[in-house]
Amino acid sequence: MKVLLVEDDASLREGMSDIISELAEVRSAGLVDSALEALRQERFELVLTDLRISGTGQGGRTILEMARRLLQPVVLVSAASEEELQRALKPFEPDATLIKPFQLDDMTALVERFLALRGELERWAQERPPEAGWTEEATGVHVLRSPGAAADQALTWIRLQPGASYAWTHHRGRAGVLVVEGDLEVDGARQPAPHYLFLSTSPLPATRTEKGCLAVSLALKG
Repeated sequence: MKVLLVEDDASLREGMSDIISELAEVRSAGLVDSALEALRQERFELVLTDLRISGTGQGGRTILEMARRLLQPVVLVSAASEEELQRALKPFEPDATLIKPFQLDDMTALVERFLALRGELERWAQERPPEAGWTEEATGVHVLRSPGAAADQALTWIRLQPGASYAWTHHRGRAGVLVVEGDLEVDGARQPAPHYLFLSTSPLPATRTEKGCLAVSLALKG
């Protein structure tokens, strides 16, 4: 698993990177341009970026917007309150915030939360879904939810027949998705298996499949 860390204070970046590297592979950047290039080259289970970053564009906002288009989760680090960030970043929102000054344990807990989501989906993908219990929600769309959980928090399997489309309304918040078989086209970009992506708050992207798809989805906890 990989984390992109964007921080223009070299000493702080080194310290944060050392801690995160105990949990995942870390690629660090000190400039906006370097961070954008990293996003073009690799996929990350988490992008952790300061709001105020040197370089072109609007600092962390530019990174947030690109990561959102690439369906990768973003934790934004800032001294501003969550309400101030929401006003400043609209219509984009980070998937979590780390308010300065922060404790290193708080940062570690956030990183672990996003990595655990990917890890849990991979474990379920290896077990494979049962054959019974599927519900047809639309033409070519079959869904299987784990029992005993709220509809928007349950682990959900989605099986799409070739050519089918899906509104992805079963999670009203943020969720990780692992494409297990086939491919999933999200906002026009094809995501072939095996592929991990992250869906953030509404509006949820339009999804369809050309060849058919089996995917598993799980809401971000906390």
